[in-house]
Amino acid sequence: MSSGDSLDRRSFLTAAGSAAAAATLAGCSGDGGDGGSTDGGDGGGGTDGDGSDGGDGGDGTSDQTLVYARGDHPENYDPQQTTSGEVAKVTNQIFDTLIQFAAGSGGQLEDGLATDYSLEGTTATLTLREGVMFHNGEEFTASDFKATWQRFTQSDYQYYLGDETRSGYGPFTLGDWIESVDASQDYELTIELTQRYAPFLRNLAMFAAAVLSKAQIEAMGDSQADLGAEPAGTGPFQFDTLDNPNERIRLTANGDYWGDGPNVGTVIFKTITENSTRVQDVINGASHITDNLDSSGFQRAEESGTATLLRKNGINHGYMAMNMARFEPFRDRQVRQAIAHAVNTEAIVNQIYQGFATQASQPLPPDVLGHNDDLDPYPTDKDQARSMLEEAGYADGFEFELATFSNPRGYNPSPVQTANQVKSDLEDIGLTVNINQFSNFGPYLDYTSAGKHDACFLGWYTDNADPDNFMYVLLDPKVEMDAVPDGQDWVSFDTEGYSTLNVSGWANTDYMELVREAQRTYAEGDRETMYAEAAQIAYDESPWVFIDYAETLRAVNEAVVEDSYTVSSVGGPYLNTVELQ
Repeated sequence: MSSGDSLDRRSFLTAAGSAAAAATLAGCSGDGGDGGSTDGGDGGGGTDGDGSDGGDGGDGTSDQTLVYARGDHPENYDPQQTTSGEVAKVTNQIFDTLIQFAAGSGGQLEDGLATDYSLEGTTATLTLREGVMFHNGEEFTASDFKATWQRFTQSDYQYYLGDETRSGYGPFTLGDWIESVDASQDYELTIELTQRYAPFLRNLAMFAAAVLSKAQIEAMGDSQADLGAEPAGTGPFQFDTLDNPNERIRLTANGDYWGDGPNVGTVIFKTITENSTRVQDVINGASHITDNLDSSGFQRAEESGTATLLRKNGINHGYMAMNMARFEPFRDRQVRQAIAHAVNTEAIVNQIYQGFATQASQPLPPDVLGHNDDLDPYPTDKDQARSMLEEAGYADGFEFELATFSNPRGYNPSPVQTANQVKSDLEDIGLTVNINQFSNFGPYLDYTSAGKHDACFLGWYTDNADPDNFMYVLLDPKVEMDAVPDGQDWVSFDTEGYSTLNVSGWANTDYMELVREAQRTYAEGDRETMYAEAAQIAYDESPWVFIDYAETLRAVNEAVVEDSYTVSSVGGPYLNTVELQ
């Protein structure tokens, strides 16, 4: 990034290159592989894709069918109604963003529907690509982005999606930052921000900032919540069939796509809940790509001889949050630190996750600006943990609930096994842990977002490869500073403005001041210093048990042409470039 008062296209293309190189690991050797995850969940069984559903495609497009197996089947594919990575896997094929992440780069920005862009002070200026067509036959112009922004964030807009319907991405992606959008010229956008905001151009590359068709928005009228049943974007594949009973989605090639590919005529997303069945599907060739495998499936896939394991450093974090708003003992920093010393995260990453992750030491993963290299993971020391509990007045321990999901996610591929490890570790220091296991991820998120948990497992895959996306999004409560009572470092979930992405209730004003100032700072060196200081505060205060940074893993069948599919730690999956033998 450039320093001073502005950011532009050139500075992003230059600055991201070194981080991109650092984020890549060599692919695993030859005979096999298995899939990791971005953001899977649970769902039902799936059926095989045999190529018979293939479409005609466009120029250079074959009639082959690419089958992507996953563990969950959401039923709504409106990018403005969800925070789910499972939805993003599909909508990223259908929609485009103004700016996009280069495949495999670890967060480097490149041209999308915009061919030039800059941010100076509080003004973002973008030049748009001409001649791009939506799948509904309408031509893309600046007015489509303006309508997209209004639908997502502006309550006075006739077709506003609604506070209860839109996802939590609305405010922090676009809504909190945009003052106005000038779309008076078809191929120029001028966006005025409410304040200086360093991550803004990166936010425009997030899946939640996908550009919708103004014509479709207006045609939906009062039925905006139904747009996700038949989404129409400008992406490489267009929506064909949403088969909810069989948990399958069929997309067909967009022959008029402005970018690279697509190279197959049809993409099928199918759901197979059982992890061992899903990896076997790739081994057998019934599916071509999969993710969200638990750790027990890694070796099996790797030794199959018919699949390849693709690996990449992930930009993610798996953690256990302690809810200070609900459970009084967690309001004591010494208690939180004691728990951090008791949980053996080294055993979790090396034994349960089988080495496909590293121990976490702080909210920011290693490949993100501001990661504090001076911080090491909390050492496991149960004697020290017991002493700290005694000093805090809990010599006899206490009992609490640990909520967990069931199916693997990339940042926690074996959640139930991990929960049992935590339970055992904490019982060693005199605490009683009651595991509350959820079979479905949607209700689990509803539960944790409502603050009903004492402690819970969660994690985060970066949306935009910016430190703000971890430090502000997950650990700033988004409340006014004066809403935090003097001498208190937590607030209740019903505090005005509170963001339930912060599932710990933590509200440390020193931390909040740092991450908010870093948002307004464009000089990269200054931002790096601020985030490193904020990471130190989070380390010392321990609102989370920092568990792991996981690799991004995919199992790819040998039918996929080598190097045609690129694993990415942010954005994607990039299915437009995939070729089949």
